[in-house]
Amino acid sequence: MNGNPYHGGQQPNWGQQEQYYHQQSHGPLYPQLKSQTLMTVQPFVGYGLEEAKHTSYRHAMMEVAAISYLIGKGFHPRMAHQIVESWEVNEHF
Repeated sequence: MNGNPYHGGQQPNWGQQEQYYHQQSHGPLYPQLKSQTLMTVQPFVGYGLEEAKHTSYRHAMMEVAAISYLIGKGFHPRMAHQIVESWEVNEHF
């Protein structure tokens, strides 16, 4: 197992209402979250693209994903970035 909870084609465990809405409308789920979500992660996506030029895309994606995860756990974006940067030693986790 690779540690990926969606390995083998499994989907996230959405609530039944969300699944029903998505199946019926094919519209976006939680559209009210779209703008804030994209505005929050956009600077880190740009950062990751720049970081990849100096490290690797895998490293940059891990860094951006870890920052985003910490933001989702309630950390301020700047603090999340500082935490993840503190985990790096010579551009490696």
